[in-house]
Amino acid sequence: MSARESLQELQSRMSESIIGQDHVVQQLLLTLLCDGNALLEGLPGLAKTRAIKTLSKNLESDFSRIQFTPDLLPSDITGAEIYLGEDAAERFVFQQGPVFANLVLADEINRAPAKVQAALLEAMEEQQVTVSGKTHKMPKLFMVLATQNPVEQEGTYPLPEAQMDRFLMHITMTHPDDASELAIMRLVRGESSTSSTGEEKPIVPQSAIFDARKEIDGIRISEPMEKYIVAIVAATRRPIDYGNELARWIQVGVSPRATLAIDKVSRAHAWYHGRDHVTPDDIQAVAHDCLRHRLMLTYEASADGVSPDQVIDKILRKVAVA
Repeated sequence: MSARESLQELQSRMSESIIGQDHVVQQLLLTLLCDGNALLEGLPGLAKTRAIKTLSKNLESDFSRIQFTPDLLPSDITGAEIYLGEDAAERFVFQQGPVFANLVLADEINRAPAKVQAALLEAMEEQQVTVSGKTHKMPKLFMVLATQNPVEQEGTYPLPEAQMDRFLMHITMTHPDDASELAIMRLVRGESSTSSTGEEKPIVPQSAIFDARKEIDGIRISEPMEKYIVAIVAATRRPIDYGNELARWIQVGVSPRATLAIDKVSRAHAWYHGRDHVTPDDIQAVAHDCLRHRLMLTYEASADGVSPDQVIDKILRKVAVA
């Protein structure tokens, strides 16, 4: 199979297990193709953990889960130097923490204090961990998928803007529709049945991801599309140019990482859908997930019940395609 066929097969398998969340599945795969990290937000029970477990099950990869709690220590994530004794050839040896895996699930990341959250920053940004002055590299295939509950905020430590900015995309999960709910009920019932022993399909090799990344590097993006991306980002920084309402809602615009994220993910989106160039549809398809966690809204926006998605919707309507 070609790299694209392998990724489409991977999405098909994931969609069989994660019913009614096709957008989430696609965005997770795009994050992996772009060598980024994702923040997955949704209410309990919406299959956030199941999503990355299913991805790991069908892709050649090591999976690690970290349950974030208030008493977690940074060394519980990164690992630590272990003392072996006076008679050992090396008195200290580095014992890797759970972050050393291909796919890392940081479950309920906002449950841990800032010091622990920050332990992930170097791994997410530079794909390495420094312990006791020594640098340890992450695997070549590496992605952090962090989850958080948008409603329950007691006993949580909100992620600082600097760390939010490190996530390539902020993906939201919503409740499935009635038909999907029925299909989920039947799927789980079938999985618990001991009589159902299906033949396991071969897993997708890591080489398919690396081949896809090389092909994505060759996707063309024209100057008008580049200017369209820059105009969308500029609208978050100079909202007054697009009306008083946007100016009243936006407190701080997005950083240059947002520009880079839209550029990278829109090219991956175009490749994924069989195009060799980026279109406005590709940019608009990824804008929400690349921008919603980078926008800082005003108190007036919160008082009016305006969400980041509504602000982005308005920006996309106001900004003309170059």
